[in-house]
Amino acid sequence: MPVWQDAADAATFVRLYSGMILRVCFTYSLGRADAQDVCQNVFLKLLQIDRKFDTEGETRAFIVRMAINECKDILKSGWRRRSVPLDELLEREIPFLPAEDTGVLATVQRLPVKYREVIYLYYCEGYNAEEIAAMVGAKPAAIRQRLARARAKLKQELEGSEYETI
Repeated sequence: MPVWQDAADAATFVRLYSGMILRVCFTYSLGRADAQDVCQNVFLKLLQIDRKFDTEGETRAFIVRMAINECKDILKSGWRRRSVPLDELLEREIPFLPAEDTGVLATVQRLPVKYREVIYLYYCEGYNAEEIAAMVGAKPAAIRQRLARARAKLKQELEGSEYETI
């Protein structure tokens, strides 16, 4: 039995989680089309599994893990390694987030993926180091170290800017 019972449940489920999935994709620097593909793939896979979730947190963690795996699959695909995305050729639009965050967001986007990932999951989704470790397949100590390094890099990049007090 899928995680939803009827079309109304499915629509609610998509409305609740599609934005989160798209933001996860954005932390991996996927373009809009790839992010939408990941979102669609996650929901299709959820249709095929026979699993019930006990809590909202368990559901969110499972969906984030699925989205991360889908993003990694796209990034390691041979087709992607041999092609240049159109997004890189055009001035890049930052989807899914308010325009006033572009200074800090642009700085976060310049971080390596392993730092962007933990920053997003910790600050935007509210997961702690242990939960993030379970999602990304690392030890909690490694996640705390990544968070510390990411914060240090962000602090260094943002010093002297209007965001310095953040």
